[in-house]
Amino acid sequence: MKIMKPSEMAKRLGITIQTLRNWDKSGKLPAKRTVSNQRYYNEDDYLKAINAEPLNERYNVIYARVSTRNQQDDLDNQVEFLQEYVNAKGIIVSEVVTDIGSGLNYKRKKWNKLLDEVMNRKVQTIYIAYPDRFIRFGFDWFEQLCNKFGTEIVVVNNEKLSSEEEVVQDLISIIHVFSYRVYGLRKYKKKVGEDKDVNHIQNGDKTD
Repeated sequence: MKIMKPSEMAKRLGITIQTLRNWDKSGKLPAKRTVSNQRYYNEDDYLKAINAEPLNERYNVIYARVSTRNQQDDLDNQVEFLQEYVNAKGIIVSEVVTDIGSGLNYKRKKWNKLLDEVMNRKVQTIYIAYPDRFIRFGFDWFEQLCNKFGTEIVVVNNEKLSSEEEVVQDLISIIHVFSYRVYGLRKYKKKVGEDKDVNHIQNGDKTD
C-alpha cells in the first residue's frame, strides 16, 4: 500500500500541512508514525479523509483481452498466466474479466463496467499481462485515472501475450479511418471549388 509523507497527503487533499497537523492532534485524521516518530499516511487514511470506502473492502480483478473470438487460446493463456502470478503472491482475486474487442475500441462494455467500478472506488488492483491488453493507446492516462480513485494497475509484463497481429490490425484500422477523413476533405474541397458563390467571393466579385 502506498505510503505518503504529510506534504504529499496535504497536497492530495488540497489542504495545508498545518491543517493536517491540526487534524492529527484533534483525532480527526490521526497520522501513523515510524519507529523514529516520523508521521506518515497511507491510502486508507486518504479514503477516510474523503469519506470513501477503505481499501480492505475493495476487490482485486484480473483483466484479459483479445481482439477476436478466434484468439480464445490467447485469452485463456493470459488468464492462466495472471492467475499463476497472483497465486504465487498469495493475492486473492474476486473477479476475472475476459474481454473480446479491439484495443482501439473505447466502447467495450466489460471494460467500461470495470472503469465504472473503479470510479465507484470498489476496485483495489487490476492485474493485466501487458499495457495494450488494457488499452492500445493512452495507457498512462488511464493508469493515472485509476490511481486518482485509489486503484492500482499492475502490469505483469509478459510481452508474449501482446499479439503482433493485433498491432498490425489496429494500425490498419487507424490508416483506414484517416484515409476516409482525407478522402472526405478532398471531396469537400472539390465541392467547395465547384460552388460559384464561393468562387465569386474568392475572386473578389460582388454577389447580390
